[in-house]
Amino acid sequence: MDFHQIAIKEILTVSFTLFAVIDMVGNIPVLASLRMKMGGEIRSTQATLASGALMILFLFIGKQFLNLLGLDVQSFAVAGSIVIFIIGLEMVLGHEFFKSDGDAKSGSVVPIAFPLIAGSGTLTTIMSLKANYEDVNIFLGILINCVVIYVVLKSLKWIENFMGPNGMMIIRKFFGVILLAIAVKIFGSNISHFGK
Repeated sequence: MDFHQIAIKEILTVSFTLFAVIDMVGNIPVLASLRMKMGGEIRSTQATLASGALMILFLFIGKQFLNLLGLDVQSFAVAGSIVIFIIGLEMVLGHEFFKSDGDAKSGSVVPIAFPLIAGSGTLTTIMSLKANYEDVNIFLGILINCVVIYVVLKSLKWIENFMGPNGMMIIRKFFGVILLAIAVKIFGSNISHFGK
């Protein structure tokens, strides 16, 4: 990892992209119901470390994993941009395309760390970002999001009461539009690699 390639602009773009895909704010109602099922307590540190480790692992060995399957990062980025686009549409339109099974028996790692935080959408996004951004900037973006994840999990009750349902809906739609724009950018910059 080359620390000379650190760029604030890239870190901000990656951080906002991951923030929108992970959608901690949008997940507050889901997390709140899981917290009740788990006896009123989510292990914030455990959930944050598990999701962070998964994202970092996928950042560094995701490419080798794709090579095993005979895929390149550009193909994965185009596929990922379509998934990101659909997640963005979900957030803007309020219509659920991806159905989730509501099993919450396993605690803070499953389903909170995976698949709720570091799910297929997040891991796909990390691989898509690899095609456009430097690893070190994605790594720092992941760390920033781990801090956000921890803070949200720790102050879940307070955020719920403070924002109310309307506030959460507005933020969700706002980040949905940002996601749509990012998906279009990733798609546009990687689609040209096809047929070469």
